[in-house]
Amino acid sequence: MSFRMAHAGIDPDGAGDGAVAQWRGWHDLAARCLDHLGAADNGPGTLGLLYVTEPLAAELPAIFDHLATRTGVPHWAGAVAPAVCATGSDYFDGPAMAVMICDLPEDAFHLVRNTIADGAALAAWTALHRPSLGIVHGDPRNQSVLSMIPEFAAASGAFLVGGLTSAVAGGQIADAVTGDGLSGVLFAGDVAVATGLTQGCTPIGPVRTVTAIDGNAIAELDGRPAFEAFREDIGEVLARDLRRVAGYIHGAVPVPGSDTGDYLVRNLAALDPAQGSVSIAAELVAGDRVMFVRRDPASAVEDMQRMLDTLKRRVGAGGIRGGVYHSCIARGPHQFGPGARELTAIRETLGDFPLAGFFGNGEISHDRVYTYTGILTLFLE
Repeated sequence: MSFRMAHAGIDPDGAGDGAVAQWRGWHDLAARCLDHLGAADNGPGTLGLLYVTEPLAAELPAIFDHLATRTGVPHWAGAVAPAVCATGSDYFDGPAMAVMICDLPEDAFHLVRNTIADGAALAAWTALHRPSLGIVHGDPRNQSVLSMIPEFAAASGAFLVGGLTSAVAGGQIADAVTGDGLSGVLFAGDVAVATGLTQGCTPIGPVRTVTAIDGNAIAELDGRPAFEAFREDIGEVLARDLRRVAGYIHGAVPVPGSDTGDYLVRNLAALDPAQGSVSIAAELVAGDRVMFVRRDPASAVEDMQRMLDTLKRRVGAGGIRGGVYHSCIARGPHQFGPGARELTAIRETLGDFPLAGFFGNGEISHDRVYTYTGILTLFLE
């Protein structure tokens, strides 16, 4: 089992591995990737992952066909995303692509073009191979995707990773260019993997219980006016100037049963001091648990390193063959500054291995959609 990776994108300065200085069409990027991939020593590989940025969305069928023909790789999965990443690099502006070729036994994976229409074939394969992992891509424009994810996780029995793709340009690949639902690839149970999740936010107060709710507005937390509890948790400085809260403070819903303290971050939808209520972008009922979190680069860097150190201990003396990274479009340079700091941290902690992925509109881990997180998946020796 081997992995090869290549990436290319537009860089006005011509700097950076895999960069081209001027835009002469997608063929330039594809040629650069093919040069980097080179010839496989033991055949072309069996599975390709392809991620392209939104300026290449209309060309996805041609890019997919070109790479499949030139490489001889028979099976492909991928999607259009707001930004893409690869080993040590990310591309947030302009046309770019990341390609990874995996040489796996043909019966070690199964492409899923449509999680509903493929039901019979999916059931037969999962019964035989009991998948441990699924890499999935969901279209955020399709409201049904949010329910498809837990349904697919339950039907397949796999731990899902991946993300919600472009919100302005459709396009997914699962052995063909497919539609606007949920697609991807499942991996058999004997494929060794490890995954980790890093939050982009930090809790700033206790976990509270919703004790009264009025429509979408939380009226009470722990039996007190919700806005009063919110002011207490964010602290006196922020409470004096609520304009500073926007984009910095968010709501969060703890994941039931999580042994790592995971939580789903959701944006603040409204603050109503007069009514004493707080609204967050989540469907809640009385009895649900919520908390407030802050989003800042320092805590995100610290949690990223925690995830990487944990994965390094789990890998132990074994090796990493390849990996995929799915992160939030609000992370990358928007949270960490220039220099592909997330990808650099992965390389510095875990070593130099083939990696591809994208920055999307939501991150998928297990059977839930997260926001402001990074999800790293490793294929192990």
